[in-house]
Amino acid sequence: MTIPAPYLLYLGHSDDEFGLKTSRGLATFRRDDCVGEWRHDDCPFSFDLPRMDAAAGAAAGAKTLVLGIANAGGRFPEWMMADALAAIAAGMNLACGLHQRLKDEPRLVEAAKAAGVQLFDVRDPRPDLPVGNGKKRAGKRLLTVGTDCSVGKMYTTLCLRDALRDRGVAADFRATGQTGILIAGDGVPLDAVVADFIAGAIEDLAPARTDDGWDLIEGQGSLFHPAFAGVSTGLLHGAQAEALVMCHDPTRPHMRGLPHYPLVDLAECIDANLRVARLTSPDVRFVGIALNTAKLGEDEARRLLEVTADEHNLPCTDPFRFGAEAIIDHLLTANVAYA
Repeated sequence: MTIPAPYLLYLGHSDDEFGLKTSRGLATFRRDDCVGEWRHDDCPFSFDLPRMDAAAGAAAGAKTLVLGIANAGGRFPEWMMADALAAIAAGMNLACGLHQRLKDEPRLVEAAKAAGVQLFDVRDPRPDLPVGNGKKRAGKRLLTVGTDCSVGKMYTTLCLRDALRDRGVAADFRATGQTGILIAGDGVPLDAVVADFIAGAIEDLAPARTDDGWDLIEGQGSLFHPAFAGVSTGLLHGAQAEALVMCHDPTRPHMRGLPHYPLVDLAECIDANLRVARLTSPDVRFVGIALNTAKLGEDEARRLLEVTADEHNLPCTDPFRFGAEAIIDHLLTANVAYA
């Protein structure tokens, strides 16, 4: 999917920090392709990009407005629809990863046709995805998993890829969500895939590989989230990973969007992911824990990383904040206990 850059990132009226993960991801990993951010006065968040509306964005050279909001249920709020129409009128394409498709909105389709611009639905999976078969395939694959959704699986996967490349090891990021797909330019929107094809979609995304390089597969959801555990299960089976990294936000009080569901214990989550993954990868192992420490001070964060590493006998770091080297060391040292 080639979405014309540069981009204007849309924040709109959003007051949901986690719901802005798509815009945030692009601002972090493709910043050079972002001319600015469009946020209204009641939006309390900023990614430190120039603030501009549709007209200013178009004047600054933006080719596409990225509707970088991932709300629960993936539906358009009416205020986003009005701004999307304004962007089209200013001559910009639209890109969106919500479950509600741009192409299914007559107002947008008609306006885009009149303006000669394109609509890009990032969450449209290929129609010819295969059913998974679980057959052993060549290659080295690592999958990030988590205690919850939106705890840093994509960030961790990208950081691990970059750390491997820095060591001269071939490594590729395999995107499975809308933000990752926009960053990478391709991938599979796994939560939009019919359940029977989830495992097959991942087998197709990361097929047999014989160059001694690694496929770093972006995880989704959590085995312990009652809404998203199905996607996480299919992903574990299709990835057939030899290595797993557990991602966790230690400041999260409960499952995202579910205050009646407390977060699962890390050890319990590690054990459950190993048991599910062993169906297609009997020798799978955890090679590290990635904590999202963005809301902690540096000293507190480092103490927590050390305590967590000791408690679980695994290297533990915040890959985005402190680097991924400890996990990479363990990944590349097969069958050696972490100490």
